[in-house]
Amino acid sequence: MTAASHWFPAPEPGPRRHPPAAVAAVADALEPWCRQGLKLLRHKRDLQRLSRDEFYYSPVLVPRLAGAEAELVVVPATVEQVQAVAAACARQGVPLTVRGAGTGNYGQAVPLLGGVLLETTRLQRIRVVSSNVVTAEAGCRLWPIDQALAHHGAELRMVPSTYRTATVGGFVAGGSGGIGSVAWGFLRDPGNLLGLEIVTVEAEPQRLSLDAAAAQPLNHAYGSNGIITALTLPTAVARRWREWLIAVPSLAAGFHLANQLRAASLAIKELALFDEHVVTAVAPLQAGGDTAARRCRLLLIAAADGQDLVEAQLVGGEAQLLIDQPDAAGNRASLRELTWNHTTLHARAADPAWTYLQLLLPHDPLPVIRSMGRDLTTPAGCPAIAWHLEAVRSQGEDRWAALPLVTWRGLQPLAALMEQARALGCVIFNPHVYTVEDGGLGAVDADQVLAKRRYDPAGLLNPGKLRGWEELQPQP
Repeated sequence: MTAASHWFPAPEPGPRRHPPAAVAAVADALEPWCRQGLKLLRHKRDLQRLSRDEFYYSPVLVPRLAGAEAELVVVPATVEQVQAVAAACARQGVPLTVRGAGTGNYGQAVPLLGGVLLETTRLQRIRVVSSNVVTAEAGCRLWPIDQALAHHGAELRMVPSTYRTATVGGFVAGGSGGIGSVAWGFLRDPGNLLGLEIVTVEAEPQRLSLDAAAAQPLNHAYGSNGIITALTLPTAVARRWREWLIAVPSLAAGFHLANQLRAASLAIKELALFDEHVVTAVAPLQAGGDTAARRCRLLLIAAADGQDLVEAQLVGGEAQLLIDQPDAAGNRASLRELTWNHTTLHARAADPAWTYLQLLLPHDPLPVIRSMGRDLTTPAGCPAIAWHLEAVRSQGEDRWAALPLVTWRGLQPLAALMEQARALGCVIFNPHVYTVEDGGLGAVDADQVLAKRRYDPAGLLNPGKLRGWEELQPQP
């Protein structure tokens, strides 16, 4: 086995087993529901558009997923309509893939075997909202949920950089963390998901309420083991946040300042570091013009009542304040839109040759940054790796995650870089695969497979994405 095949396995989900007539039979069974608001989309343009997410970030995934396309898209407005879709697919043996807003990056919602795609964005009811908990249907956008919570003095604990567009169901099913992870960790950490409502895929679908323990196997499972229709999440106390963009002379200086801020009595929502190569690639980070050119950046979102503390940390040092503004959450002008995978988005807009990795760095990240990619040959003036770092909590400890930009030079050089990262003590969350396990810790989660057996006994949900299930199936 080559290094490339180790890091970029291409598991075959098996041959397409349903005849084209089965999809037509599903559509016929659902036609009466159209009078109650269910939408059926059959136009080629809709099928192509809704069968894609942002997997084009990965030049590895593009050729593997380019031909995958749904044969029918259904857009329900109620949970009862979701049950009707699940029943029709189960009776006809047709694959069913669930999609939110399509902001994922790994092909989570791409229907590998065709069939039916269920688009959830019309499931928009916020059912329960209070000062400490919110229950919302899967298609609710995150920003409106925060607006509803604001009336109760609360806000979501963590959100992705796609805050303005992502759905809460898609975030939990396909995401892992984001803005807020510096304080609250990752979505799969205990306490960050309190419960789910799901629909099973059976001839007579069940509508089940799962508590936190029962919901955990569906957290970050790509909708492969149950249709999530509503989610219950804990909230945090709402604060007035403020955003700062600061130029620092080096990543080492940035780490020093960041660690001082983390150690202070300061509520932090987001804390990121970017080296000079990322600053060059991402135009909005270049605030400050020539005086801040070729310098690294520290991006901070923290409680507005800590403004004096933040400014005091900058006095007498080499840091240069570039932007100081109220939090503009939900607005393109927000510094939130420069963090997490939005950084990759901005860089690729300027140069599509960039791709990326996702790492959890060792407790001391500087040796990794100094060593990784130094021995790789690249075109003149083009670094092998450009460092984008995100402050997170992991298992109760302050840590640094990284979403470094990587120059695409083929499978083998990318595999070599990942091998080097692992040898240096990094945990790798591979963004160049579409299976749940290979994009995570690399091991099959028996609880995820057991949940699929209970809630999707025929294996129709998002086939090909849960490797543990595929490995249990008899080979032809």
